[in-house]
Amino acid sequence: MMPGSSPAMARAFWVVMAGHGEIRTELLSLERDQCQLVQTIVSGVSRGTESLVFNGRVPSSQHQAMRAPLMAGAFPFPVKYGYSAVGRTPDGRRVFVLHPHQDVFIAPAAMCIPVPEEVPSNRAVLGANMETALNVAWDAAALPGERVMVVGAGVVGLLVASLLSRIPAVRVTLIDVDPGRKCLAQRLGCRFATPDSAPNEQDLIVHASATEAGLRLALDHAAFEARIVEASWFGDRAPSTPLGEAFHARRLRLIASQVGAIAPAMRGRRSHAERLSLALELLADDRYDALLDGPTRFEDMPEAMPRILAPGGLCHVITYGTE
Repeated sequence: MMPGSSPAMARAFWVVMAGHGEIRTELLSLERDQCQLVQTIVSGVSRGTESLVFNGRVPSSQHQAMRAPLMAGAFPFPVKYGYSAVGRTPDGRRVFVLHPHQDVFIAPAAMCIPVPEEVPSNRAVLGANMETALNVAWDAAALPGERVMVVGAGVVGLLVASLLSRIPAVRVTLIDVDPGRKCLAQRLGCRFATPDSAPNEQDLIVHASATEAGLRLALDHAAFEARIVEASWFGDRAPSTPLGEAFHARRLRLIASQVGAIAPAMRGRRSHAERLSLALELLADDRYDALLDGPTRFEDMPEAMPRILAPGGLCHVITYGTE
C-alpha cells in the first residue's frame, strides 16, 4: 500500500445473533506493509460451516480452532465470518482470498492467491471447498481399482467424488437421500445411489453428509479392513456411532480429515498457499458450474441468509456489482 493513501470505507456482513445478520460499515487503514487492497467481485457461502456459525452452533471448545484466517469479532456473536472471496487488486489481477463477505478489504499479500485465467470468478468461489476436497483426497489415499463410496452429495462430497473418480479404475458411487443429485453425480463421472441401494463391500468410504445416519451407512457398507474418512463436522452435535457390532471384527479404520492441517501424506511437501493454488487450478472444468447456486446481491444478504442456508442448497454466490 502506498504511504499517505486515503482511508477507505468498507461494508461487511456480520452475524449479530443466532439466525440474524446485518451489514456494517468500517474504515480501512490503507497503510499496512505487505498488504493488498482487494475489491470484491463475488464471494461464496460455504453452507455447512456458515450454517453452524449463523445459528450459533460452534461449540465453545472449538472457538479457537474454528477461527477463519481473516475473520473479525468472536464466537458466538458478533462475528464477521467467511472464507471464499474473489476480487481484483488495483493492478487488475484477480485473486482468491480466505476473507469474509465484504465489498472491499485489505489482506496480506501472501494470502492473495492468483485465480487462473481459465477459471471464471463465479466458479473460483469454490476454491475453499475444493481445497477441503483435495485434502480429503490426500487423507483418503485411494488406490487404483478400489471400490469407493462417498456418502453425502453436498458441495464437498461432490468435489471429493470428482477427484477420486480421476484415479485409474476407481469406481466411485455417490450416496444421497435426494434422488435429484443423480444428475450431478453423473455429470462428474460418478455412479449414484440412494441409501437403500448403496453398494456393499466398499474399500474406501468418505463420509460427508454430517448426519448420524450417513456415518452408520458408511460403517455398515465397509469391506474388511476398509478405510472410512470422516469429512463431516457435526458442530455441537454428538452423533451415536455404532463401534460395536462388526466394527472390530472387520478391522475398520476411521480417519478424521480436516482442512486446517495438510494431510500427512503431503505435509512438508506443500504449503497451505500451494494447496489452495492447486485447488483453484483444479476448477478449470466447466462441469463444476453445476455446483453453484444464486446469485444473491451482497446488499440482500441479511434477509436472504436463512433461505441461502436452507437444506439442499449448494455453493451460493454473492455478487458485489463489480467485475
